[in-house]
Amino acid sequence: MRQSLSILGRAAVVVPGVAMAVALTGCKDGQGAAKVQPSDQPSQPSQTGASGAPGSPGAPGAGQPTSNGKTNLTVTMRASEKAKASTWTLTCDPVSGTLAHAKDACAALDKIAAAKGDPFAPTPEGQMCTQIYGGPQVATVKGTWNGKKIDATFNRKNGCELKRWNDLSVLLGPAPSGH
Repeated sequence: MRQSLSILGRAAVVVPGVAMAVALTGCKDGQGAAKVQPSDQPSQPSQTGASGAPGSPGAPGAGQPTSNGKTNLTVTMRASEKAKASTWTLTCDPVSGTLAHAKDACAALDKIAAAKGDPFAPTPEGQMCTQIYGGPQVATVKGTWNGKKIDATFNRKNGCELKRWNDLSVLLGPAPSGH
């Protein structure tokens, strides 16, 4: 066994660990929290609806209409820690702003909200994430979305954060190639 592990190297340990993490990603209780111990990743505060509970009245999603207020967002993105920040804006209803595909971004926000709820919600506390690094990019989104105050940060430091970024790539920008 020891000899076969040395032939396979890290893959013999990493691949089963990744498979377990992927399998556990869907393990959630009725409250949306993962049924695992929190990882060593710092947690982010949860964004909730008006009553303080995710999916509650006042939180778009969960089958509720998403156009219950004004959407006016400012996105600031850095390609790396030392890179100059790029900033663009998005307004929905009516669609405007400096984002090239503003109409597509507004439609994507509505689609995500209808399917999953708040597109700006952080990764749930305790969520197991694959440790796949996607790059040094960091984006912040501030303003209002459907009348709700938004102050969200996106990065590409692990599988969960990559998913959040990719879900909003029409707003944040596509994943850069070469990473």
